[in-house]
Formats: sequence, structure tokens, C-alpha cells
Amino acid sequence: MMSAAASAPRSPAVVLLAWRQLLRDWRAGELRLLMLAVTLAVAALCAVAFLSDRLDQGLRRDAAQLIGGDAVVASDQPTPPAIVELAQALKLTAVRSAVFPSMARAEDAQGGESRLASVKAVSDGYPLRGRLQLREALPGRSGAPAAGEVWVDPALADALNLKLGDMLLLGESRLRLAALIETEPDRGGGFINFAPRVLLNEVDLAATQLVQPASRLTYRLAVVPGPGAPADAIKRFTRDAEQLLEQQKLRGVRLESMEAGRPEMRQTLDRAGRFLRLVAMLSALLAAVAVALAARDFAVRHLDACAMLRVLGQPQRRIAWAYGLEFLMAGLAASAVGVLLGLALHQVFVSLLSGLIDVALPAPSLWPALLGLGLGLSLLMGFGLPPVLQLAAVPPLRVIRRDLGAPKAGSLLVLGAGVAGLAGILLVLAGDLALGAIAAGGFAGAVLVFAALAWLAVKMLRRIVPANVSNATVPRWLLLATRQVAARPGFAVMQVSSLAVGLLALALLVLLRTELIDSWRAATPASVPDRFVINIQPDQAEAFQRTLANAGVTGYDWYPMFRGRLTGLKGEPVQAKRFSDDRAQRLAEREFNLSHAAAMPEHNTLVQGRWGSAAPGEMGLSVEAGLADTLGVKLGDTMSFDIAGQTVQGRITSLRKVDWSSMRVNFFVLFEQASLPDLPTTQIAAYRTPAAGKLDRELARQFPNLTVIDVSAQIQQVQRVLDQVIQAVQFLFGFTLASGLVVLIAAVSSTREARAREFGLMRALGAASSLLAKVQRAELLGVGALAGFLAGAVALLLTGLMVHFVFEFPWQINAWVPAASAASGALLAWGAGWWSLRGVLQRPVVQTLREAQAE
Repeated sequence: MMSAAASAPRSPAVVLLAWRQLLRDWRAGELRLLMLAVTLAVAALCAVAFLSDRLDQGLRRDAAQLIGGDAVVASDQPTPPAIVELAQALKLTAVRSAVFPSMARAEDAQGGESRLASVKAVSDGYPLRGRLQLREALPGRSGAPAAGEVWVDPALADALNLKLGDMLLLGESRLRLAALIETEPDRGGGFINFAPRVLLNEVDLAATQLVQPASRLTYRLAVVPGPGAPADAIKRFTRDAEQLLEQQKLRGVRLESMEAGRPEMRQTLDRAGRFLRLVAMLSALLAAVAVALAARDFAVRHLDACAMLRVLGQPQRRIAWAYGLEFLMAGLAASAVGVLLGLALHQVFVSLLSGLIDVALPAPSLWPALLGLGLGLSLLMGFGLPPVLQLAAVPPLRVIRRDLGAPKAGSLLVLGAGVAGLAGILLVLAGDLALGAIAAGGFAGAVLVFAALAWLAVKMLRRIVPANVSNATVPRWLLLATRQVAARPGFAVMQVSSLAVGLLALALLVLLRTELIDSWRAATPASVPDRFVINIQPDQAEAFQRTLANAGVTGYDWYPMFRGRLTGLKGEPVQAKRFSDDRAQRLAEREFNLSHAAAMPEHNTLVQGRWGSAAPGEMGLSVEAGLADTLGVKLGDTMSFDIAGQTVQGRITSLRKVDWSSMRVNFFVLFEQASLPDLPTTQIAAYRTPAAGKLDRELARQFPNLTVIDVSAQIQQVQRVLDQVIQAVQFLFGFTLASGLVVLIAAVSSTREARAREFGLMRALGAASSLLAKVQRAELLGVGALAGFLAGAVALLLTGLMVHFVFEFPWQINAWVPAASAASGALLAWGAGWWSLRGVLQRPVVQTLREAQAE
């Protein structure tokens, strides 16, 4: 009994032993690389997770403010009376608003400038949710503008050179500028609403004479429970309103609620978010490789010490507990530092994205920190602990025979638990099945491919290396280097695979980052149009084009335009409710801007079909590919439109790909006809205005009915936003570069002891240090080049998959990537080798001989 009691570990003693071992190994530098890898991975994950968490909390908190009420009915016609009566019956408090674009002007005394504005007419009681904050106002202004007054964004006041008390011309009305708007609760994302706001009372709307039969307005009725309303009033309103829309077949009307009112991010932000999540995932994957390599090296270094402990009577259980607790402490410490670093990094992201995040975000919750701690512990326990646990099984006989007790494959149970934990965390982080599957599955497959190809390369190398070094015609250092690699196939496969994984992550991120930034930059080239002109009448076309030519404008977009409502698909009436997709429902309810052309626009790309292939007497249609997918139509299907009271039907003969971020004139649907004389059309033009800036006034003087839309400020805003997003992407990208370098150093460092013994023996046999330095350099360059080539080839494949299935932007294969990756891999491997192996050739020969003799 005493023997059994003595063999059982005493918990306080084991914890103290683990703590001492941790301090000793930290001072010796044997845990620094391992803990650095964990810290970087946790920091990258937590930075993205903290940012996502705060954004999600903010969206949930501000959902009602973002849509203007607890429920909103939006329509392109005045709100149907049945909906208004339903709100009254349920004792809901309602506020009406109407939003449309128009030109706001200053009086001649203030310079007579004009700017496109987003006009919003609101009823008394606005806003129902949130608070309209004013930057500057005449005394007593709050709530909503009074009759005869307007409140505007400061940018508009600056552009028109107006100050408080001045008059603003809107249509046929003169309205007094009474306040400057700081924040508007239900405006939506600043990235989408480019035009500055003009807010007025709805009683002044008729006097402006801006609302005409063909005007494009969005009417909104926002409701919240009023005095005496039932507890479930909003729920009943939402349910009954949907039934009314279905029963009365009301077109162009949609219902928004807090659950459905979450704003959608623009394509650029979606891609940036996916890239940041990918960076965090790759940091975790790289950390897993670095931890596994560093832990194996750690175990090899401690074999002799553990064998001595066994000789002195320490039981296996005590040794296992001591090392397990040591790694647990190291993991908690590294993870805690990573969480704190990630918390600081996410504040940098918030600062970099300040142009997009213009609201006060809630404080971060606890779950990103728990996620980071879970990642750190999964990495150390799953990938670091298996080789370390084997230290407890080192036989005491190793103190005599150094060939005993080498680390083996490890515990599959512990490794499986670590892999499962890491996979779960990565799936939570990815938030996208395609992204998670391609990243995690692609790396898992890449490891197998790298190992197989490296093994084949080593086998081929063993066949071509001459047996007799003295009779070879190639340099001696090169032959020694190739024989070093060929003599240890398992060792070489492990090293090539590890280096290739690290280089794969770097190559993948470099390719995606470059393509993303290039695609964003291409969205706003120097020649992008900054003026759009609409409502050009047919009899004004020739004079308008002559005016542009006189001003030196060439190469502009020029298309006819008319509006039509989709009424039929495939010969059946359109019913929005039959579509399950929200976007399809909205498209089925809205009016389309349509056009016709004899040839496909040069900035569009033909995806399917052939332009102008309609049968005689049949009208051909060219449809944007995304719209076709959303509506579920294909080549050969028919579409019907109500255009100014006429039903016009055509058959789809081609599908086009349209870049909506190109700032060019684009249409969802084009009639493949040179002319449509029976339809009322106007012209739309888009051009780059000359630097002189006099063309706008000339057009306003000659053609007072035209609407000239100046989007130069919007283009500058887009470019500022892109710069902010690019800075955020590049910032986190640097952390993954650091993680990749840690993997490279860990892969090379894991060979330090073996190289020291081999080179020590060769020096004892007469080899010069200069020769061995050349051998080491050649081996590192060769292994790095092979790993880089393999990584570049696989990176091309994974980049293509991610571009197509995740990021969705055009991409062309660059055949030079494997060669560039091979060169980069050779240089990085040599640099990592120089850093981690710089003392190998200086180790005393006597020390090496003693170690070799002990073996």
C-alpha cells in the first residue's frame, strides 16, 4: 500500500514541477516558437471575431432604427389604403415618408450651384425609432422640419455655399435652410446612400412640383405600437399585411420588419470580410503545423532528461502529468496574450473602417475571447501534446543507448480530439461552408499531395545521385547536399511538406490579396464617368451630343431608356410570392429601367447564347446572368413587360455578365433591337466631364429639363472606402505572413540537432566549414525550391476555387506563379535556415563526438 501511495502523484508537487519546467524551458527558448505560433493564431482569430461580434450586436441593437420603425411598408406608389386602415385598426402610430433623387440649387446670390440630392419628405412624428441628431440648427429645431424649412447634410450646404437661414431652391419652391443633419437613424448604410440628404415636411412636397406621374419615389409607412395597441400588434400587422398583399395582388409593395431589415453589405465589404476570415483560418492552420513541428523538436530535446528521471525513479504518470500541465499553462498564457492582442487589433480595424462604421458599436462580448482560448488550447493539446506525452514512455535504458525512445506517431485519440476542436473552431470562424470547406479541405488534401510528391522526388534523387563522390563531375558540395537529402527520405518528406504548407498559405494569400485589390482598384479607373444625364428627349439628342463634342467629351455611354414592369415569365403571370428568394420577390415587384441596342455593350460580357439570334418576327432579349438565376429563367424562356400601358413580350436569346461597380450605364434587360419606335423613350448619357467644369452650367442653360447627376463625390467616397478596406486587409495579412515565417523557422529548426551531429562528424573527418556551409545552403535552397514549386501549383488551384465559389470575381491563371513561388521558397527557406541554424557549424567537434559516441 505504501508503494502504491508513493507512486501516485501528489497534485501540488506535480503542479509545482510543471511550473518550474515551464519557467526553465521558457528561459532556454524551447517554448518561444511554439507559443509565438499560438499567440499569432489566436490574435488573428480574435481580431476578426471581436469585430464581427460588435458589428452583429450593433445591427441587432439598431435594427428598428435602420428601418425606421418596428415594421415598414415600402412601395413605389403611395401606401395602399388597406394597409393604412389596418394600422389604424391595430392602434399603431404611423409616420409617412417619401424618398426620391432631385437637384437642389442655391440662389444666384450664393453662386447658383446645383447638386444631386436625396430628397426625403416626412410627416409629423418622424422619427419613430432612434433620434435625428443635428450638427447645427436655428433655435428651437428638433423632431422633424417645420413647413417651409429644410434640413440638409453639411456636405450639401458646403457644396452649395449655403449657411443657416439661406434659401434653398427645390423644384419650384424656396425653402429656408434651418438645420444641418449629423445622423439620420433610418438612412441605412452610408456606402449605399451616396447623395446628400434634403429633409423637408411632407406638406411642402406638392409645392415643389417634383412629383410627376413618371417620377421614381419610394414611399414608406413606418409603424410602432401606439397607446392602447395590443401586445402582439406588430406581429398581427405583419401577418395581416402579408395576407392583404397576397389577396389584393398589390404590386411594388414589400413589407420590412426588424427580422428582415438587416442591411446587406456591398460586394466589396463581403469580399473583404471573407478574406479577413480566410486570413484568420490560415493563421490557425499554420499555427497547427508550427506547433506540431516545435513540439516534436521539444520532445527530442527532452528525451535524455526524461530518461534520467526514469532512472531516478520518477513514474511515467508523474512525468506525463508534469508535461501535460506545462503545456496547458503555456497554452493558457499564449492564448491570453493572443486574446488581448486581438482585442487591440480589432480596435485598429474599427479605426481603419471608420468611414463605413459611423455608429457607436456596443462593447464586445465574451464569446470571441472564449473562441480564442479554445483555439489556443486545441492547438497545443491536439498538435503539441502527442509527441510530448511520449516523453513519459522513454525507457531508462536510453541513458546508455541513445537510439531508444525516439518519438513515434503519437496518440491518435489526443490528435483526433485536437483536429476535431480545430475543425469546429474554423467552421464557426468561416461563417461560409464553401470558404471553410475549400480552406480546410484544400489544406488537408495539399498535405497529402505534398508528402506524396516529395517522396517521389526523393526517390528520383536517390536514383540520379552518383554512388562515388570522388568520380563525380559536379561540384562536391552539391553532391553532398543531394546525398544528405536522399539518405533520409522520411526526414526530407516531413521537411518539404512542412515548408510547402507554410509557403502555400503565403502564396494563396498573396494571390487573393493582389487579385482583390486589383479588382477593387479597377472598379473606379481614371476614365470612369462622373456625370450621368437622364431625361434627354428624342428631339434634344442631336443638340446634346453636339454640346458634348464642343466641350471635348468623347467616348461616352449613350443609350435609350424606358421603364417597364415585369408582368410575365415563361407565359405565366408574375407572382412575387411564388419566389422563395427575397431578392427575386423584390425584383418581381419593381419597375425596370430597360433599353434596346443593335449590339451588345462593349463593357458587358456574353455568357450564354448569341446576340441577335431571335427568329424573324420575334423580339430578342438579353438578360443579366444574375437576374436570370434569381428569377429562374434561361435561354429560350419568355418575359413580358408592361411599358406605358403596352404589353411587350420577348424571348431570351443571350445572357450577359454585368459589372455593376463599373460606374457605366448598365441594364438588367436589353431588347436586341436597333429601334423601338412604338415605345416612348428618353436617352441616358454617362461621360467624364472636362477639367474646366463649365459643361454642367452650359447643359443647364440649354436643356433645363435635364437631370445632370454629379457622382464625382461618390467616386471619391468609393475610393476612400476601398483604401480603408485595403488597409484593413493588408494589416491582418501581415500577421499571417508572420505565421508563415514561424512555420518555416519551425520546419528548419526541427532539423537542428540532426544537422549538428552530421556536420560535426564530417568536420571531424576533415571536411572544411566552408564546404559544409555550401552543403547546408544548397540543401536549404533545394528543399525550399521544391516546396515552393509545389505550394505555388496548389495555390493556383485553391485560388481558382475560392475566386469562383467564394469571392466571385474574374481571374486569370498566372503560369509564372509556381516558378516565382519556387524562387521565393528557396530564399525564405535559406533565410529561415540561416536564422535557426546559424550556430550549427560553430558547435565544438569534441561535443559532437561525445554525443555520437554515446549513441
